[in-house]
Amino acid sequence: MKIDVTGKQIDIGDALRTHVSDSLNASMDKYAERPTEASVIFSRDRHQFKCECLTHLSTGMKAQASGKADDIYAAFDMASERLAKQLRRYKRRLKNHHNERTTPVTHFEAASFVIEAEDEGVEDASESLQPVIIAESKTAIPTLSVGEAVLQMEIGEEPILMFRNERNNEISVVYRRPDGNVGWIDPSQTQQAG
Repeated sequence: MKIDVTGKQIDIGDALRTHVSDSLNASMDKYAERPTEASVIFSRDRHQFKCECLTHLSTGMKAQASGKADDIYAAFDMASERLAKQLRRYKRRLKNHHNERTTPVTHFEAASFVIEAEDEGVEDASESLQPVIIAESKTAIPTLSVGEAVLQMEIGEEPILMFRNERNNEISVVYRRPDGNVGWIDPSQTQQAG
């Protein structure tokens, strides 16, 4: 498995790289069946260290976790524990449902934009209706079942996930509701009812 360990304005020593590599390899061997690559990024957040881990699995799913602590090793250990917990849940759900994916997840590209946050001092309402695009990129939208989409949202620690539904090939969305449940938006159901 390829592991990329980097630091944002922090020098990462060989001892930390070895610790990260050994720990991630042990977790991946135990919980993930064929991980392809992992990325670990360290940064400073005021007086604490922050560690962000992102792992790509051979099925096309990805898991991510982060941790913060006063010590850089403790920040990684926290992120690594969260990542292992997500992968353990993922493996358990696959076994419980006997629904292991036999083919990799397919993706299609879509344009992705970052829009500038509203300035509260704007007086002219007509100007505020035209969003200012500050970044533009591409994003990959996976083709998944609804259950896999919920699982991807949970292991990816994302509040919302857009996906192409395998069942009807339409765009759907799953999201975390304020009450803790998961919501599912399926436009094809509206079309059938109308």
